[in-house]
Amino acid sequence: MERKKYKLILALLLIISAPAAADSRSDIYNAYITSRMEKWKEVIDRMASSSSKSNSFILELVNYQYGYIGYCLGFNMEKEASKYLSLAEKNIEILEKAGYQPTMTNAYRSAFYGFRISLNKLSAPFNGPKSLNYGKRSVEQDDSNYFGYIQMGNIYFYMPATFGGSKKSAFEYYNKARRLMEKDPSLVNGNWNYLSLLVTIGQAHTYLEEYDQARVVYEYILKTEPGFTYVKNELLPALVAKMKK
Repeated sequence: MERKKYKLILALLLIISAPAAADSRSDIYNAYITSRMEKWKEVIDRMASSSSKSNSFILELVNYQYGYIGYCLGFNMEKEASKYLSLAEKNIEILEKAGYQPTMTNAYRSAFYGFRISLNKLSAPFNGPKSLNYGKRSVEQDDSNYFGYIQMGNIYFYMPATFGGSKKSAFEYYNKARRLMEKDPSLVNGNWNYLSLLVTIGQAHTYLEEYDQARVVYEYILKTEPGFTYVKNELLPALVAKMKK
C-alpha cells in the first residue's frame, strides 16, 4: 500500500514539474526571438526563487543565466553580468559537488572563465588557460557535447593568434556543434541555444568579411524562425548594407 502511495506521489510531482520546465524553455525561446530580455530575466529570477530544485532544474537555470550574462556583456552591463555570473557559478558548484553531468559543468566553467576575461581583460593570462582547459576536458569527456564545442569555438575565435588562436579551428568547432545539434530535433526545435549558435556563425563570417557566407546563415535562420527580430531587423539589413558598399 505504501509503495503504491509513493508511486502516486511521484507521478503527481512529475506531472506538476514537467509543464513548469516546458514553460520556462518556451518563455526563454520567445524572449530570445523577440529580444525581450526583461522577460528572460523574469524567468531566471523565478526559477532561482524556487524552493525545490533538482540537478536537472539547476542545469537548465544555469543555461538561462549563461545566456543572460552574455547579453549583459554585449550591452556593457558589467555590474549586472557580474551579479548573475556569481549566481551561476554557485549553481555550478552545487552540480559539481553532486557529480552531475561533468561534461556540461566543465563546459560552463569554460564559458564562465571567458566571461571573467570580458569583465576584466587583465585577467586573460590567468583565466584564459582555465577556460581552454575546461573546454578541452568537456569534449574529451563526451565528444557529442555540442555545448562544449561551442565554447571551444569561442575560445579559438577570440584567442590572439600569438597564443594559438585560429579562426579556422573556431569554425571547425562551431560547425561540429551545429552538426551535432541538427542530428537531434529536440536540440533544434524551440531551443534558443541553436539559434544563438547560428547567429554566432553568421557574425563570425561577417567579422571576417565573408559576407556571402554570413548571408546564407542569416537567411537560413529566418527560414527556421521567421519571427527572429534581431536577425530580421538588425543583423541581415546591416549585412546587406555592407555588401552594397
